[in-house]
Amino acid sequence: MMKYNIRGDKLEVTDAIGSYVESKLDRLNKYFKEDDILANVLLRVRGNSQIIEVTIPTDKFILRSEEEDKDLYAAIDLVTDKLERQIRKNKTRLNKQNYDNKFKALNFDYEVNEEETNEDEVIVKRKKLEMKPMDEEEAILEMNLLGHEFFVYKDMHTNNINVLYRRKDGNYGLIETK
Repeated sequence: MMKYNIRGDKLEVTDAIGSYVESKLDRLNKYFKEDDILANVLLRVRGNSQIIEVTIPTDKFILRSEEEDKDLYAAIDLVTDKLERQIRKNKTRLNKQNYDNKFKALNFDYEVNEEETNEDEVIVKRKKLEMKPMDEEEAILEMNLLGHEFFVYKDMHTNNINVLYRRKDGNYGLIETK
C-alpha cells in the first residue's frame, strides 16, 4: 500500500483534493511489490495553471512526472495516466533478471539547494548527484522514468561521466567524456 506526502505551494490541500490524489495514485499500487512506497506529491499554482508533480522513489528507480492544466483535477488525472504509461512502457526493462541481481539501487539520492538569486545570476537551481555506475540501457531507463530529456551518469565500463539525451527524431544521443 502506497503512502502519500501531499503538500501545496501557494495552494491549500483540502481533504477532497488529498483524497482524490490518493484514490487516483492508488491505481499504481498493482505495479509495486514493496509495501512501504512513499509518493511525494507537490501541488502548486502558476498563473491560471494548476501543477501537480509526483515523485515516487523506490529502491531500484525513481518515477517522476509533472502535469499542468487549468483544472487541478484534470492535472491529477493526466499525471496518473502518464506515470502508469511510464511503468507499462518500461515494464520489460524493469523486470529483466540482470537488473534484479546486478543492480540493487538505481535511484540517485540528491539534494536540491534552491537559493535566492539576484538579477545577475543565471543558476537558479542546483542538484548534487551521487553517481552510481550503470550501462547505457540503465541510463535510458532512468531517463525515461524521470521524464527528462537528458541524463548524466557514470559509465560502468569506463568510469567516465556521460550525458545521454533524447534527439528530436525520438532516438538517443550520447556524449562520452575522456
